Amino acid sequence: MAKKTKDTSEPKNIVITEQKITDTLEVNYMPYAMSVIVSRAIPEIDGFKPSHRKLLYTMYSMGLLTKERTKSSNIVGQTMRLNPHGDMTIYETMVRLTEGNGALLLPFVDSKGNFGKQYSRDMAFAAPRYTEAKLAPICEELFGDIEKNAVDFVDNFDATTKEPVLLPTSFPNILVNPNQGIAVGMASSFCSFNLVEICEATTAFMSNEDCDITDYIKGPDFPGGGELIYNEAEMRNIYETGRGSFKVRAKYRFDRKNSCIEVYEIPYTTNIETIIDKIIMLVKAGKIRDITDIRDETDLKGLKIAIDIRKSADPDMIMAKLFTLTPLCDSFSCNFNLLIDGSPRTMGIKGILGEWVRFRMDCVKRRLKYDMDKKSAKLHLLQGLSKILLDIDKAIEIIRNTEVDAMVVPNLITGFNIDQKQAEYVAEIKLRNINKEYILNRIQEISELVEDIADLNAILSSDTKVKRLIAKELKTIAKKYGSPRRTSIISDTEAETIQADDLVEDYGVRLFLTEHNYFKKIPLTSLRTNPEQKLKEEDSMLCECECTNRADIVFFSDRRNVYKMKVNDIADCKASSFGEYLANVLTLEENERILYFTATTDYSGYMIYAFENGKAAKVSLESYATKTNRKKLINAYSDKSPVIGIRYISEDSGMVLVRDTDKALLFNTSLVPLNTNKSSGGVQVFTMKKNSKVTMLFTASEFVSEDIERYRTKKLTSSGATITDDDVVSNSIPGQIKL
Repeated sequence: MAKKTKDTSEPKNIVITEQKITDTLEVNYMPYAMSVIVSRAIPEIDGFKPSHRKLLYTMYSMGLLTKERTKSSNIVGQTMRLNPHGDMTIYETMVRLTEGNGALLLPFVDSKGNFGKQYSRDMAFAAPRYTEAKLAPICEELFGDIEKNAVDFVDNFDATTKEPVLLPTSFPNILVNPNQGIAVGMASSFCSFNLVEICEATTAFMSNEDCDITDYIKGPDFPGGGELIYNEAEMRNIYETGRGSFKVRAKYRFDRKNSCIEVYEIPYTTNIETIIDKIIMLVKAGKIRDITDIRDETDLKGLKIAIDIRKSADPDMIMAKLFTLTPLCDSFSCNFNLLIDGSPRTMGIKGILGEWVRFRMDCVKRRLKYDMDKKSAKLHLLQGLSKILLDIDKAIEIIRNTEVDAMVVPNLITGFNIDQKQAEYVAEIKLRNINKEYILNRIQEISELVEDIADLNAILSSDTKVKRLIAKELKTIAKKYGSPRRTSIISDTEAETIQADDLVEDYGVRLFLTEHNYFKKIPLTSLRTNPEQKLKEEDSMLCECECTNRADIVFFSDRRNVYKMKVNDIADCKASSFGEYLANVLTLEENERILYFTATTDYSGYMIYAFENGKAAKVSLESYATKTNRKKLINAYSDKSPVIGIRYISEDSGMVLVRDTDKALLFNTSLVPLNTNKSSGGVQVFTMKKNSKVTMLFTASEFVSEDIERYRTKKLTSSGATITDDDVVSNSIPGQIKL
């Protein structure tokens, strides 16, 4: 075994330096955060994030605006010269821009092959080696001015090539296609609007900045269609502030022959699989009973979710429930956050249009300046050529008699009093073109060029004329690429809304409570086929009542507590089961026991409490109704004497009290005044003797007697009448107290 050697090395000096958290954030965190905000997640005024712009410009540079489609892997590889973030990241970016994926209202990529579907979680796109793509015709409006110095160019990441800072989009693409991004500390979420409506609104805005945008933009328009539930106040808030949300719901039709609901358009924010999973969960939980099957029948013709229902069911009511309980009706949250001159800003539609018009005017002016410079340069050359026309033979003689090639241009400059560019242009004319016809045709262009330059200069010097030019282009784009709205609009007042109770299946049930506090909820249809109740040993039925699945249950415990819950919150069971143990369901206190329960839908009627001291209290059931969904109420009844019986009555009726000295008293509850205080001790009903107490409470219908009227009293208080032997036996009075 090797011996341990003592470590004789000197201890290392650990230097700990303090650093302010603010300095750490500034040095390490802020550069990362700003990089994500500025260079990755937030779109700019042209409507693109950097990854979109780099991809589309690469495809444009590859000539894919006019050429045939090429393999997607080729496009991805070429794009990595501008965007070195990995091939799959680039390909996923391209997938979203394709016509095949269906994520955009105006797709920028003409695709061939399987690019998945935006409305499906499981329909994955094929690998890039299997698919092909090129630029869609709409991209002519993205790159039309890019060769005319309309936007600035910068070096790519390794300074081997140039890329545009922005694309000179000739329509407000930022508002036409949906765009979402999550940065650090902020996010962006743009819904899409119809191209025609946006073009009209932009034109109107340029003419009058105080125009009402809602007159032109009806509402968001999504590639997947659906129905927009329009609320004017919410929509105006979104238009003005750039923040807010609205609801979009699915479209459906009903196939009456097959009793099948067909959903063919769904909200943009969800997908088929999420909707189906949610509906299946609701059916399994018993929240919706009329759906028998659900299938995804999406094919090449388009999206379709088939929902089979029972023939007796109401399809509109089922869909109303599904709109409330599933993503078939979903919200879209707007956050119009974009980069303006490198800074994130959240703006309404007018603010965005104002920035886009400013950006587009700059692009147009740069394009016009480029065209004017080109025409001016050509005019300058042709003006030099016009001087040659005066003496073509002299020009030929000068060129012929010049011995040195380098002296041709200087000799022409001297001979005709023209500058160097003009002289070089003349010197480069082919011999076959040295004829009067050619030269006269060129000179005739001078007047046209002068007019064109004057027109361009007039437009450049007038913002109004530049805006008219932009408006003309927008009109052409709307006519060429516009399409009808896909998302229809319905008013929020027209949209069918259902109450919370409507979401609960309404059917008859019977409720049972046992002495050991087991509780059963059995549908009446099940009870008819098997009426015999299964109970635990030594357990017995305490009370029962019949109601609907939409009722509330009110439980009364021996600790003067009231517990409330919905009937539909308890699962259906069969007569052959023991039911739910209330101590677990209601979270009762230790050793607490439920004495009585009743079910109600409107909290009408009264509760009758009988106490050992011979008193009775009548409390309105409405006293236990609450505006909030409170599940427990304390001090439900008086604690001055032990309670021996609790009953619910819908209206005043007869009650029988039994005293332990074998006397009974029948009285009408109308004699008992209504108490506004739940914990009131009530009024004296039974005349009590020393050491006597009331032990049992019956309703008049529960008390079995051939002559029940012998016990009746018409005023309180009363000593009652002696119970006959037959009535003692019939009502098991010597036995265990029944509540």
